[in-house]
Amino acid sequence: MVDWSGGNDTGKSPRQDAIWACVARMGRAEEPVYLRNRRVAEDWLAAFFDAETRAGRRVLAGFDFPFGYPCGFAKALTGRKDAFAVWGWLTDRIEDTPQSNNRFDVAADINRRFGGEGPFWFNGLKRDIDGLPRRKDSYNNPFPEKRAAEDLAKGAFSCWQLGGTGAVGSQVLMGLPVLSRLKKRFDASVWPFEPLTNSIAFVEIWPSLTLGAGPDGAIKDAWQVKEVARSVSNLEPDVLDRLLEVDAREEGWIFGLGHEAVLVDAAAQPPKLTNDCFALPPGVHWTPVAETLAMLKTRLQPVTPIKTVPICAAAGHALASDVVALRSSPPLPNTAVDGYGFAGSKDAGIHRMPLVEGRAAAGDAPGAVPEGFAVRILTGAALPDGINTVVLQEDVSVQDGEIAFRGPIKLAANTRRAGEDVEKGEIVLTKGTRVGPAEAALLAATGIREVDVHAPLRVAVISTGAELVEAGDQAAPGQIYDANRPMLLDLIRAFGHVPVDMGRVADNRDQLSKVLNAAAKQSDLVLTSGGASAGDEDHVSALLTETGSMTLWRIAVKPGRPLALGMWAATPVFGLPGNPVAAMTCAMIFGAPAMARLAGQAWKEPQGYQVPAGFSKRKKAGRTEYLRARMRNGQAEVFASEGSGRISGLAWAEGFVELPPDAADITPGILVKYIPFGSFLT
Repeated sequence: MVDWSGGNDTGKSPRQDAIWACVARMGRAEEPVYLRNRRVAEDWLAAFFDAETRAGRRVLAGFDFPFGYPCGFAKALTGRKDAFAVWGWLTDRIEDTPQSNNRFDVAADINRRFGGEGPFWFNGLKRDIDGLPRRKDSYNNPFPEKRAAEDLAKGAFSCWQLGGTGAVGSQVLMGLPVLSRLKKRFDASVWPFEPLTNSIAFVEIWPSLTLGAGPDGAIKDAWQVKEVARSVSNLEPDVLDRLLEVDAREEGWIFGLGHEAVLVDAAAQPPKLTNDCFALPPGVHWTPVAETLAMLKTRLQPVTPIKTVPICAAAGHALASDVVALRSSPPLPNTAVDGYGFAGSKDAGIHRMPLVEGRAAAGDAPGAVPEGFAVRILTGAALPDGINTVVLQEDVSVQDGEIAFRGPIKLAANTRRAGEDVEKGEIVLTKGTRVGPAEAALLAATGIREVDVHAPLRVAVISTGAELVEAGDQAAPGQIYDANRPMLLDLIRAFGHVPVDMGRVADNRDQLSKVLNAAAKQSDLVLTSGGASAGDEDHVSALLTETGSMTLWRIAVKPGRPLALGMWAATPVFGLPGNPVAAMTCAMIFGAPAMARLAGQAWKEPQGYQVPAGFSKRKKAGRTEYLRARMRNGQAEVFASEGSGRISGLAWAEGFVELPPDAADITPGILVKYIPFGSFLT
């Protein structure tokens, strides 16, 4: 995305009203580039386009000025009803150096061809120019004032105005010759004048169609090009196609006009994962568990759409942004007890005070109590003016409109100050927090009606292997029942996500490819079990390898070891081991925090506890081991067999004992780390 300028060189230091450019891919924007003049900008664009085409990539290049003029102008000026004829006409006449250009003289020349009073107006030079009015009041335009697009785009300026805040006329005159040269050099397609079939596409984009000035202190142009590039690069292909379906071959059009809500929604969405997000550093063969988790934490980010929901519908969702209290809690000073309120503290001894009529109850607007008087007050009531201390009703006697009680009573006793829990403007919940009942209560108490949240993560599950049959079906010799799929579907549900059952796939690469395609369309993450290693029938890893996105993570973990990670049709794929014990272990240790992150939650680390061992084991160095375990009589006991085929051990266990990669000789009573299964769940 490029924000253009029609003025002269803007100097070495980045500034507003200059040329800014920003590159984004799959929703990830690089830092904006400051380009001090059009010559520098044209060279930068040419180098960028050359690099991208050499790499075999396509580019949608957005520019923030009109590509065409109102109806009738091209024909009147060039004799052809063709926007490109105007581009060529201007290219032949515009003279441009970093220090000066002739745009006002060219505009005056055009005006003189049509009577000398329009269509262009505004002269930014000290000298008068014949045929170019300085102000609009001496202006006569023989053409429509605006294109059809500007008539619909609120706040859009006419391309005839050459100067003043927001004017784009000079940008058009000085920008079209640059685009004309770049189009010729790179055979670029220009929207909406021609089909976008070539590697480079020029598209007219007006950032202010959906964006404001940006955060305080930011350079508006730099912030806007970054936001536009990020959000447009994040559009799904079918959505982008729909936004480009425009017929405006004479005047041109503003990208996204009439689809503003789509652009606003795209700007709110997280970036897509890249194909290389799972790549391991060169030379890495065995990855420790801690490093594996650290890499997943660093490389993964939310992938689910963002939506606004009422707080009553937010349970189970991850907050997409920090939430700020709209009101203090409590909003006013109030009483914590039933009793009698008065001003100040009281020393030891008996105190008597007259009562005012009435009482203060929760929900009442606070009144006022005269000095020296007390008031009957009930729990939760706002303190009336003149009241800052409350004495318990059990400590008071009432007679003849007067109360009596014994001191001492401290100032502000039995009261709550305004904002004692939460102050207005304070961040009450941070981005990534999973909303539950307690969070919903806090949001409501601080005046929050709606919140921005991530949609639930949809996780597809595929079992692979010709040996698998559905539980209860007739199993031939050599076949086994599919235990992984129901286990993983229930785990995903327990993690708080939405499971998508894609069934079983035999050892057939074409069939698996079709199921992966369907899964990618229906989910945000795909879990497969089996086929994740590097054998002849390991088709998951083979297919991901063909896409160029597969990394086989040989993790130093027991049980588990091979974990195939990759991308399929822009959807992340986790290839789990086929062994049920290893599949469940990897799904909990690696899958649970990864899914939470993809769903927009903060990275989750399961809570473990140091407990005495109730078993003996001599462990070799090298791998982190997870033993199926449970707590009995204050000690962690482990399943009798460590065999990965013993599925009964999963049902027996209530958690894991985690043994670090170092060698260890464990005897009863030695402290070990026990992680309950519940620590991995919501």
